Amino acid sequence: MTHVEIEPNILYFGTPVVLVSTADADGNPNLAPISSAFWLGWRGVIGVGASSQTVRNLRRTGECVLNLPSAHQADAVDRLARTTGTTPVPESKLRRGYRYEPDKFSLAGLTPVPSSTVAPPRVAECPVAMETVVEAIHPIAADDEDQCGNILCFEVRVRKVHVHPEIRLPGTTDRIDPDRWRPLIMSFQEFYGLGGKLRRSELAQIPEHLYRSPDVDRARRELDVRPAEPYGRTPSMTPMA
Repeated sequence: MTHVEIEPNILYFGTPVVLVSTADADGNPNLAPISSAFWLGWRGVIGVGASSQTVRNLRRTGECVLNLPSAHQADAVDRLARTTGTTPVPESKLRRGYRYEPDKFSLAGLTPVPSSTVAPPRVAECPVAMETVVEAIHPIAADDEDQCGNILCFEVRVRKVHVHPEIRLPGTTDRIDPDRWRPLIMSFQEFYGLGGKLRRSELAQIPEHLYRSPDVDRARRELDVRPAEPYGRTPSMTPMA
């Protein structure tokens, strides 16, 4: 099948939704939905906007809980859409229709429960909750002065994993049953399970062009000036730091 060239404003091809719980300087919890996350072993990487309250809390405490909602919690997650714990609301979020919300647990109808090894609470209703500590902070697009500092990646180390008994593989103490675990998936701003689309997403009402990265135009400019490579030859690559 032949490919066609396109320039998507976002590249959210489908990842699990994570509710990141953190605590502010007074111990008040914040809860933020994200979908930029992956795990390798007991390490995780999450991408968060630098102006968020989550980043402020993570920088100060170095702790968070990664709560994974199931497909059944789409309504609760959507109630958190376009809310922020940061006041005043950053300009970039104002343009996308965000508002300040100091009590996100109540707004979402979710229950905070004490964690075992970190200060931020877990979400009782989420089938998976991972208590983590920050091991490293990596800037995104550090090579571009127009983007540097806007998004940060946090490498976190998992200290404790909590799961609902019903998703544990029967007869085991250390395995998740993939037939019982049904994560909530975000794909191009819409909610999905491991089947069809679940419902309308409030976040999807934000026009995609508001997420457009300068890297789209940068890639085009670089292709315009780069000498054509002979077919079959691999261009040289600069190793990543």
